[in-house]
Amino acid sequence: MLHGLAAATAALVLTALLAALVRTLMLRFGRARRGDTTPHLGGIAVALATLGVACAGPLLGVAELGPGVAPLLAAAGAVALLGLIGDLRPLGVRVRLVAEAAAATAVVALAGLSPGAGALAVLWIVFVTNAFQLLDNSDGAMGAVAAVTALGLAVCAIAEGRPGHGLLLSVLAAALTGFLLHNWHPARIHLGDCGALFTGFLLAASAVTVHAGEPGERTTAELFMLTLVVLTDTLLVLVSRRRAGRPLTRGGGDHIAHRLRGLGLTIQGSAVVLGVVSLAGTLIGLQVHDGRVAPVAVLPLALVVPVAVVLLLRVPVYGPAARRRTPHARTPQESATASVDLAGGRG
Repeated sequence: MLHGLAAATAALVLTALLAALVRTLMLRFGRARRGDTTPHLGGIAVALATLGVACAGPLLGVAELGPGVAPLLAAAGAVALLGLIGDLRPLGVRVRLVAEAAAATAVVALAGLSPGAGALAVLWIVFVTNAFQLLDNSDGAMGAVAAVTALGLAVCAIAEGRPGHGLLLSVLAAALTGFLLHNWHPARIHLGDCGALFTGFLLAASAVTVHAGEPGERTTAELFMLTLVVLTDTLLVLVSRRRAGRPLTRGGGDHIAHRLRGLGLTIQGSAVVLGVVSLAGTLIGLQVHDGRVAPVAVLPLALVVPVAVVLLLRVPVYGPAARRRTPHARTPQESATASVDLAGGRG
């Protein structure tokens, strides 16, 4: 436990320092992309701190990664590099999806799943990875949700006798917390594709690995609750853009955080609400994991997602109606990034 606490503390401090350094370098040598004055390479700090602290334990002889953690770190590092390339020079959606699927396949192949379950796991990992990337659209929102999810998965990993995965996820949660010191509104730096894809992939792939030996119905119910916010946000965006006749891969201010602000919440308040909902979902997921809540009991809660989507669709986010209703909802930085498409990284 002491080693875990020390690792988490180191990750938090290291991320905060690296994020400040990256921001200083970006402001000195290059501006944020497409007119945004806030740098988008903060994910470098999260990825480096998480990978560095996780690998430091075995190198220093104070902690072991455990079986399956090293390949997971390698795959997550590859996805982080993919995201970094996308931050510097936007990649096509197909290129990203193929690369993410390859990394997910490598992780799933070592998890011991059957071919059918493995194929579904790969699709789920890719979907959740990009769902977290899409959530990186409002100051503090993605970091808060991901940190809570990482802590929940860490508890699951430790309960399943996977201390290495538990340590890794705890380190990730601490790194995201350190990053939030710079990403809380008004954000001084954003995660960008590097950090968002790295975080989403590491969470999704860890979830598959940790739950590989569990019954299917329990795993499904648990993972649904752990990813409740990102799944709802992605569904909301896809339905909203489809109804509005907008390209599905074209970014915009149509996520949950933007709609909450349309209802009168502040940017900070929207991030807090998303974090609290994620915490509630995580706690229920942990109850399912512990056997205190039956998987079938989650079915009524699943109805919350379509109901929430229907209600949030009523909040105007496109055109003059949205501007009249929420004149304060978008910062100058968001105005500059709202038109960036999915291939460019901003959801």
